[in-house]
Amino acid sequence: MAFFKREFGPIFKRELGPIERFENALKDKVTARQKLAERLSAAESELAEKRTAAERLAVAGAANARLERAEVSMRAVEDRTKTLRAELQEFDEQVASAERALADAKAQRDRDATADQIEAMAAAIERAAPGFDNGATAMVEAVTKAAMSIPEATRFSSNVDAVRREVLAAADLICWELRSAAVRTRAGNANLANISLSESEQPASAEIERQLIYTLHPLQWREGDEVRKVAAFALVGLPKALLPIALQHQHVDHLNARRVQTLMHIHGSAGINGEPEQDDPQLVDLDALLAEETPSPQADVA
Repeated sequence: MAFFKREFGPIFKRELGPIERFENALKDKVTARQKLAERLSAAESELAEKRTAAERLAVAGAANARLERAEVSMRAVEDRTKTLRAELQEFDEQVASAERALADAKAQRDRDATADQIEAMAAAIERAAPGFDNGATAMVEAVTKAAMSIPEATRFSSNVDAVRREVLAAADLICWELRSAAVRTRAGNANLANISLSESEQPASAEIERQLIYTLHPLQWREGDEVRKVAAFALVGLPKALLPIALQHQHVDHLNARRVQTLMHIHGSAGINGEPEQDDPQLVDLDALLAEETPSPQADVA
């Protein structure tokens, strides 16, 4: 067994990871610096002794030859001390550099762990999507393949199929966005706060029936006492009461629309330029647009 370890042990030696390598390098630098600092301390002590001895000889009026030897010895120690100080300063810079490299490696490890979790979430969504698709398709076929046709069942089937297509399109979008976020996270330029829902995507009150839609222009509408605004190129739950007028004027589009898929890849789904200002010339008031399209009671009487 000892022979096997001696002969073949190096072959099976575990390769060190980046953090271990930087930790070992930092440890070596710190150890070398400590030894150098000890040598410098000893040299400084020796220099102090040489200076004291030369001073005593000069005060005592020693012979010139003896004073010259004392000065030569003192200058040699001074030169060695200066050299050691310069080397110690260089080691300090190397230790600082090794500490930064270790900190960067640890930060990269944390970013990689976060990115792995994001990619795992995307993979889980992709694995679950076919099950949802199959279940929704089976529900639709239960109606469409039935021997008799009932209007209520037909409407139900159409709604389920529309939801199925929207959910699958949204699943494709979120998987793409998650993987993009993972890439940015690994590169260290991701703002993890952006992964959370933006204000326009926050769940709204449950009493308003909504549909997930993609905006093509900045929009605003009123919900009770609150005026909601959303930027262009954002994913938002729009009240279904406003959906027909927004679709009619092409201010929004469905997630499975081809142009929406292109815009999502270009701009994402969080909107651009933040929440639109009230004086934005492109801001569309959906409530006002709906009021213009809705005939008034006076018009009906006429």
